[in-house]
Amino acid sequence: MKYIFAFLFFAGVLGTAVAQPSNGKVPNLPNFDDKALNFGFLIGFNTMDYRVVSKAPDQQGPGGVRYADVVRLNPGINIGMVTNFRLNQYFSFRVLPGISFGQRDLMFVAENGEEDPHPLEIKSTFIEVPLVLKLNGARMHNAKPFFTAGINPRFDLAKSKKDGLLVRPFDVYWEVGAGFDSYMSYFRFSTELKLSVGLMNVLDPAGTGEPEDIYYSDVLDRLTSRIFVLNFYFE
Repeated sequence: MKYIFAFLFFAGVLGTAVAQPSNGKVPNLPNFDDKALNFGFLIGFNTMDYRVVSKAPDQQGPGGVRYADVVRLNPGINIGMVTNFRLNQYFSFRVLPGISFGQRDLMFVAENGEEDPHPLEIKSTFIEVPLVLKLNGARMHNAKPFFTAGINPRFDLAKSKKDGLLVRPFDVYWEVGAGFDSYMSYFRFSTELKLSVGLMNVLDPAGTGEPEDIYYSDVLDRLTSRIFVLNFYFE
């Protein structure tokens, strides 16, 4: 978390410094924020994670007591469209349909510390429709801070039994973010850091039905998703 705050601080300083013109220069796009409706696109990067809850030792299967966790955060990518509705000077409502790609590596560790030779790779391709309320700060010539909050229903097109676990494809996430708008000569460029937390247990206890996959499904009690996102907006 400290890295997120550090990034926002330096991004704000840099964004403000870059956006500030020489004395007397007219601000870029002075009427941009008065538009009732504007469009754009986004491209960004993500890392996907799980909050893993393992079963109690007496509830696990015959394979022995084991625990699981995500061993590394892999970089992913997300792209989408932007539709922005102005509500008033400080608030706007945004619809950001898109698609995101990512992967989680789930490692299973025995009670004696022995790890599986290979983590279980769980790949995801999400169709998503974030519905976001954006709180705008005061504009500082060609820069402006903002905060966002909203919900994001996601459907995973890549979920299948071949992952070794049966994971439910649909989840709803709550999201919070912060960033800076920078007003260029012909468009508004924005940078945002966002935390997205799933509200549902996506683990299907029925399992895949394959005998060898009981080694994984008998260990886990709950999986909830977390996604960290860095987005760049062009509007």
